[in-house]
Amino acid sequence: MDVDLPVGGGNESLKNGDIDESLYSRQLYVLGHEAMKRMSSSHVLIAGMRGLGVEIAKNIALAGVKSLTLYDPAQVAISDLSSQFFLRPEDVGKPRAEVTAPRVAELNAYTPVSVHRSQSLVSNLEDLKNFQVVVLTGTPLKDQITIADYCHANGIFVVITDIYGLFGSVFTDFGDEFTCVDPTGENPLSGIVASIDSEGLVSALDETRHGLEDGDYITFTEVEGMEELNSAEPRKITVKGPYTFSIGDVSGLGQYKRGGLYTQVKMPKQIKFQSLSQQLKKPEILMSDYAKFDRPPQLHIGFQALHAFVEEHGALPRPHNTDDAPELLRIAKKLATEGSDDVELDEHLITELSFQARGDLNPMAALFGGLVAQEVLKSVSGKFHPLVQWMYFDSLESLPTNAKRSAELCQPRNSRYDGQIAVFGTEFQEKISNINEFLVGAGAIGCEMLKAWAMIGLGTGPKGKISVADMDQIEKSNLNRQFLFRPKDVGKLKCEAAAGAVQAMNPELKGKINVLPDRVGHETEHIFNEDFWENLDGVTNALDNVEARTYVDRRCVFFHKPLLESGTLGTKGNTQVVLPRLTESYSSSQDPPDQSFPQCTLRSFPNKIEHTIAWAKEKFHNYFVGPPEVVNLYLSQPDYLEKTLKQQGNEIGTLRNLRDFLVTEKPINFDDCIVWGRQQFEHEYNNEIQQLLYNFPKDSTTSSGAPFWSGPKRAPNPLRFDASNPTHLGYVIAAANLHAFNYGIKAGQVPDSHFKKIMEDMIIPEFRPSSSIKIQADDNEPDPNAQTSGSAFNDNDELDRIARMLPSPKSLSGFKLEPLEFEKDDDTNHHIDFITCASNLRAENYAIALADRHKTKFIAGKIIPAIATTTALVTGLIVLELYKIVDGQTDIEKYKNGFVNLALPFFGFSEPIASPKGEYIGKNDQKVQIDKLWDRFEVENITLKEFLDDFENRGLSVTMISSGVSLLYASFYPPSKLADRLPLKLNKLVETISKKSIPSHQRNVIFEVTAEDASEEDVEIPYVMVKLRK
Repeated sequence: MDVDLPVGGGNESLKNGDIDESLYSRQLYVLGHEAMKRMSSSHVLIAGMRGLGVEIAKNIALAGVKSLTLYDPAQVAISDLSSQFFLRPEDVGKPRAEVTAPRVAELNAYTPVSVHRSQSLVSNLEDLKNFQVVVLTGTPLKDQITIADYCHANGIFVVITDIYGLFGSVFTDFGDEFTCVDPTGENPLSGIVASIDSEGLVSALDETRHGLEDGDYITFTEVEGMEELNSAEPRKITVKGPYTFSIGDVSGLGQYKRGGLYTQVKMPKQIKFQSLSQQLKKPEILMSDYAKFDRPPQLHIGFQALHAFVEEHGALPRPHNTDDAPELLRIAKKLATEGSDDVELDEHLITELSFQARGDLNPMAALFGGLVAQEVLKSVSGKFHPLVQWMYFDSLESLPTNAKRSAELCQPRNSRYDGQIAVFGTEFQEKISNINEFLVGAGAIGCEMLKAWAMIGLGTGPKGKISVADMDQIEKSNLNRQFLFRPKDVGKLKCEAAAGAVQAMNPELKGKINVLPDRVGHETEHIFNEDFWENLDGVTNALDNVEARTYVDRRCVFFHKPLLESGTLGTKGNTQVVLPRLTESYSSSQDPPDQSFPQCTLRSFPNKIEHTIAWAKEKFHNYFVGPPEVVNLYLSQPDYLEKTLKQQGNEIGTLRNLRDFLVTEKPINFDDCIVWGRQQFEHEYNNEIQQLLYNFPKDSTTSSGAPFWSGPKRAPNPLRFDASNPTHLGYVIAAANLHAFNYGIKAGQVPDSHFKKIMEDMIIPEFRPSSSIKIQADDNEPDPNAQTSGSAFNDNDELDRIARMLPSPKSLSGFKLEPLEFEKDDDTNHHIDFITCASNLRAENYAIALADRHKTKFIAGKIIPAIATTTALVTGLIVLELYKIVDGQTDIEKYKNGFVNLALPFFGFSEPIASPKGEYIGKNDQKVQIDKLWDRFEVENITLKEFLDDFENRGLSVTMISSGVSLLYASFYPPSKLADRLPLKLNKLVETISKKSIPSHQRNVIFEVTAEDASEEDVEIPYVMVKLRK
């Protein structure tokens, strides 16, 4: 069921209903095609083009709507530059919307951007009927009510949002009868039925957790014995346990026999919204932070009091002004007594609201810009559950405790940072400007982070600097969410393009950004050396893989640098603060491993599309990557067969690959590649399936008498090649092109008719199954074809026969194959085409529902779904934590790790987990406290004997010392062995034992030490850093 929206013609991105997947690919995996098509027929108006308004506009433009209209006739002020990243100093005095619109338009050629020219939105309310959604920022409350009530009466969706310093709010009204098509956005759950009893209790196979909840709806397929369930309407379930659920009355459906699949069905949800007038009196508020349970009702009154203050005094309260704050408090108390709810006001809270009312902070604009833009997209697409109907948020913990604030320090300076100075004062602004921060990654989060840093003035002072590292180049799919990049930047280095873009946003950053187009890892420690790390004030990760995050985290722990960590997955986002000697680090907890499937399941018994896609990707490697690499090794390494091959173990498989690729199947021209592709089809989808059914006929049973082909085992059927079937032909086309690439054969544009002609002339021999072939029947059984470790293929005559067939490497001088490197985002390279066809043919064999190219690319490419809204919000949260680090706050309770899910929407914040502590008994039986994560012993480059004596003086008897894989000392070593080592300086000891020189750029060596304390107990102590040179 879709939301009842006015239907438009669709924007330029839709050609016959198609969406530009090369641009929107990562967002499509979040929203889906149908939601994006509904978005593409929607017209959106945004009022107010200061920092908050432009953040919303940016995110909506990137997402793609039919048209985006901006309204703000007010003139640009210098203070707007605090958070409005599309304004320049030369724009001061010009209408905000006029100068902003063309810069927003650059973000997405598929989203036309225009300006609504009017002195007042309320002067002609009829104009609002041109839009499906109206977004209000910086709008007086009386105008909000007029516009919102009109929109409610006329079926126009409304979102109202405001930020005042570290405070923010959002209100939504999507009408009396809003339909949410998919409240969560999660993939429908499915599973295999083990049984259905006469009471309607369904059990999942093999005690697999079903994951369903009370009230979910499911449908059935392939049930035997209760066949009417297979065509029935979705059934509402009641959860009875983690492996069982009830579908209610099943009388009259017969008796369950076997089989069956269940699939969750997303049911549309109807939501009734009230108008702003109604909600002002009795608000329905979503909790943003459960630690501040009492604040939203107070802020609901406080925000109304600010509007009333402006009505009375013509302007918002002045920064940190002690005359205006009591006046705001008086108004707020009056409003509180007029309301139906008894709200007790915290005077400190309302006073801070007054102090910060003129504040304009980019991280708050980013946070609410992401949240509000997602609500707009929900309204026009029906995808995800809308926010109902208010949300208030504050980050008062970000206020400095080590920098002074006063009316004098917070008053405007005619500076681009006035919006931030109004909240934090000039002392804190100077601190921010002199920070030396390292950004690792310049992708989606990296772009947002650099923009935020440019707005807040990070690193712009005489001692300030920003370093940004990223070795990747810009691709077209990046443009949908990495908003600093434009089409002209495709192919350029991300770090260079991003640095150039933010220097244009804030010219004070010119000469302050250190661009490093390198991967941050072990191999670049000569670039990111000790001097580099030690000079940093902090590090911010903007990475997309665990390995890189873990490396940077460990560097930060080693050099005692604070780290801000964040990540997104579709509408979900998380933030983590890592503080030296206070919190645990990123590496202290581990993400669950990637899902993997048993080989037996992939080879013979797939039952879902994920299995066939994993199998197809494995075939891609086995055809086009592995064997060509082996061929090149054979041709380039002397005595490859005699040396390398026997060490690897799988001699026969490797020799057969060499024979096939160099002799029996070596193509001369592209027609030979077509023949090869057709032969692979026959082998995989006909011959192999016939052999499987020969070993395990469809009527075979297990040792217990149960049908072999039951439960997760689906009986397959061989395929007969049909050139008129697009998937059959597509497989051969992709396989032939990839095989030709391996051999450097140029294919050119070959028509389908040529493929068909070549295949018509082929003679396909009839396949006869062999009784000598063994197939593993179950994952728990040993693989009958596996070559055990250390064993060799026992038919030496066969090995010698194949080896004699191979041409000598000398006879092929200059010849080599070109192995493929899997690339998911090039739609012309046949990689995803091959995997899609190979997977779907396999699915045809096993009667598994097919997956289109889009879904296959997502799974095979392990694509992380992404959308600009979540990225913006997460960046806002991170910069709010950065403020605390800049201030030097050491109270762990002030910091917040965050988790958000914009789809629900849900916000969760928690105090960072403290780093683990320990103790040992030192000299004179004194207890010595240690931080197990952050502490270490530091020693100069002394002798081993001096090292041991130093630890004895600490009350620790060293029993073993190692560095890397080298054991440098053990208490059980004989005196003769120790006599040579004890006088050695520690650096010479390491070089002598490891037989390697310490690199010249390395200024320290790490020792791992085991020791006993004064109680003669083995104790866990920190590692030791040996300082080599000052």
